[in-house]
Amino acid sequence: MEPLISKWHRELELFSTVKPMLILEGNISDKYRYPVAGSVGEDELVPLPRYLMGYFRDQGWQSVAFYSNLTGLTNPYDAEMLRTYAKAARAELKNGVIPAELRGNGATTAPNVIFRAMTQQETATVTILELASFYITSPDRMDQQDVNSFNRLLQAALSAASVRTPMGKRRNLMIVLVNKRNDLPAWFYLNNPACRAITLEAPDREERMRLIENRFATFFDGAVYRTDMPWYLDHPDELSKLQEKFVGLTEGLTFTELDALRTLGKQELTAIRDLCKVVDLYKYGFKDNPWERLSMASLKTAKEDFQKRIKGQDAALERTLDVVKRAVTGMNGLSSSSTSKPKGVLFYAGPTGVGKTETAKALAEKLFGDESACVRFDMSEYGQSHSDQKLMGAPPGYVGYEAGGQLTNAIKNNPFCILLFDEIEKAHTNILDKFLQILEDGRMTDGQGNTVYFGETIIIFTSNLGIYVKDAMGQRHANVTMDMPYEEVQTRVRGAIEDHFKLELGRPEILNRIGENIVVFDYIREEAGEAILQAQVNKIIRRMQEQKQIRLKVTDEAYDELRAAALADLSNGGRGIGNQVESLLINPLSRWLFDHEVLGNADVTIAHFEVSANPPELTCTTDTEGRENA
Repeated sequence: MEPLISKWHRELELFSTVKPMLILEGNISDKYRYPVAGSVGEDELVPLPRYLMGYFRDQGWQSVAFYSNLTGLTNPYDAEMLRTYAKAARAELKNGVIPAELRGNGATTAPNVIFRAMTQQETATVTILELASFYITSPDRMDQQDVNSFNRLLQAALSAASVRTPMGKRRNLMIVLVNKRNDLPAWFYLNNPACRAITLEAPDREERMRLIENRFATFFDGAVYRTDMPWYLDHPDELSKLQEKFVGLTEGLTFTELDALRTLGKQELTAIRDLCKVVDLYKYGFKDNPWERLSMASLKTAKEDFQKRIKGQDAALERTLDVVKRAVTGMNGLSSSSTSKPKGVLFYAGPTGVGKTETAKALAEKLFGDESACVRFDMSEYGQSHSDQKLMGAPPGYVGYEAGGQLTNAIKNNPFCILLFDEIEKAHTNILDKFLQILEDGRMTDGQGNTVYFGETIIIFTSNLGIYVKDAMGQRHANVTMDMPYEEVQTRVRGAIEDHFKLELGRPEILNRIGENIVVFDYIREEAGEAILQAQVNKIIRRMQEQKQIRLKVTDEAYDELRAAALADLSNGGRGIGNQVESLLINPLSRWLFDHEVLGNADVTIAHFEVSANPPELTCTTDTEGRENA
């Protein structure tokens, strides 16, 4: 099998012969497998500096030195190549190091030593500047000595000489290793004909597949592998499926992290069939996945359980449970190339107070046994341009950096949850850009450089979009009304949402990530309103009995009066009914109990509601030591 050579290695081969300065940015802290036979050892996992050392030695460069602003110029891999470098640069070698400071203008400073090594024509040299992101505090806060140092390095690159070697002509090289290019002064690399930037990315799908295919046995304890592998040899299709799933789940992981998975697999005596559980263990630190503990019997009764809490939304509940069933059966993402996406994505739309947030809480309780597993974010708090830092974490050097982001912290604490983003239309567009990555890749890197994963979450957005629309004059008017049938409400709301993302925001890609998972909630109509009212009255009666030992009864006549008042206006949905119950029942009942010193262990009957009074009043009878009227 031919060695798999990464894209950045091929760029290194090409541009090291034509450019005297190469900036390597991105995944520079990872370890890499040297792809060909040479001084490093084929397929050996080594740090990037060791990799570069072996590459340049194999390609005929005669001396290599590594610069660090802490240790100076050194070469921990080959002392002879450093002595050759020191001779070429006319620098003094002490205890295996050329002690050279980056700052300053003296002849022994690093920029001047590097300049002499780059411009001489006797020895082909390579100077590798390690961790160059930390040479200066900020590209915008450089003092004159910093400017002079980088100016001298720039002169060195522009004046680099070529040297004849036994393997042909080689140009003296400067390699700069940075986390990101803009950690350097912009004038150092922009419009610089001597410079080429090469990005080192995490291993792509082909590299990960080659790794799992070539080193499959190394992910398991020897005894486990010998026991399990014969079955997979007889079922190659199952082995292929397992490896494909592993490759999908490890998207975005570095070679170092993939190597850690090998260690974990052996350490935990993981069976071959459980290979992908090692990925969960590495990402989340949990051996037990709550999704795997879900009771199918419990999910079969989920709709009936939801209907006890959410009234009049059968169509919305059905659509919600379809997404959940896809996640539980492992069918989510089958049509996508990514297996690390969230378990499900839902966009709840509809009028206020119809049960959108309540459905999310009920879903969290059903899936994870606790409403607190529904983590809610009020997106009206993230309407400013810098709000993405509040949610995802501020970058280094900014206020709040140490605290991390509110969203990323929540996922670190509990990666198995429902994420509820209320009123998403009020968030700044910078936030929407972040959601694009989360919905597509299932991961996000916070300001501290930590990667969090969303592959075990269900993400729910709620919105009131489509209930009102603006006309050509910018005036808001109702797009849907209660007298419309649900099918028309659904069509109009979905159409308005599509117009918002496509025409108003100009971001159809966000809508594409949500797909067909827009769930439109209906208005609370009279039948549902009656059910909500009855449920709330029953809850009050039950809690009065449990907490106060007060046995509350409401006569049919009184209930009819309460119902007529509470359901007179359903425009505010279930929340509006709750407000009416508080105003017409809870407040006057509290007042009556207080005035008559009925604090517990009593029979109280509500006979009449005076809803027209201000404030509303009620007529009760009670039986404690004796019956009295009020």
